Amino acid sequence: MTVPRIVAAAPTGPADAPLLVLGPSLGTSAIVWDAAAARLRTRFRTLQWELPGHGTGPAARESFTVAELAEGVIRLLDELGETRVSYAGVSLGGAVGLEVLLAHRDRVDAAAIVCSGAVIGTPAAWAERAAMVRASGTGSVVVASAQRWFAPESMSRAPEITGRLLNSLRDADAESYALCCEALARYDVRGRLAEIAAPVLTVWGEFDEVTPEASSVEVAVGVADGRSAEVVAAGHLAPAEQPDDVARVLSDFLEEER
Repeated sequence: MTVPRIVAAAPTGPADAPLLVLGPSLGTSAIVWDAAAARLRTRFRTLQWELPGHGTGPAARESFTVAELAEGVIRLLDELGETRVSYAGVSLGGAVGLEVLLAHRDRVDAAAIVCSGAVIGTPAAWAERAAMVRASGTGSVVVASAQRWFAPESMSRAPEITGRLLNSLRDADAESYALCCEALARYDVRGRLAEIAAPVLTVWGEFDEVTPEASSVEVAVGVADGRSAEVVAAGHLAPAEQPDDVARVLSDFLEEER
């Protein structure tokens, strides 16, 4: 097993509040959660972890799976002495959350799987993108990612955060990004959803074409205790595009399950 080292800034929020772990999307960094996390900290401590080679995450040079990313998150929690947490992850971060729920059901009270699914994309498409990035760097996928990530008005409505997210993609380590693509190519937990017992909220963005409503509903229906919610005027990065709505939906769900 190759378990990538997962890092995060120290948790932020009230010292006696429950911990909410926040996972990022491929090509972004922990900043994808910044605005929503600021709102969530009225009720939670938040921990925003980084993917390998993204943000402050150390670069990876060995192949890994999404399940091994999940093990990296668990090792981070072990280092921090955190035994039980709530979890929310967007896209690849949501896939990691499902793997955590499958392998460590005693560690998560409830989870929100945001703009994600039990399978994402196709192996061929991920292989093609990994090859492109290895050949030409992450800058080669910035334009296409901007089209995939955001709702039609998001870049004009929130130019600062959308610009920062695209810069985080440009700055990501190319090999680490490619290895994440290859992990997603092998990821498919559709046949195991019924094993997940913890309460799960799935969230989709109105304009998300990467993981649309069907992806979200498939998870909500497949787990033992699932429900789903839409975030309007959002694409694939709903926590950055509509932080107020995402924070409200997550807070209501997690408070109900505490």
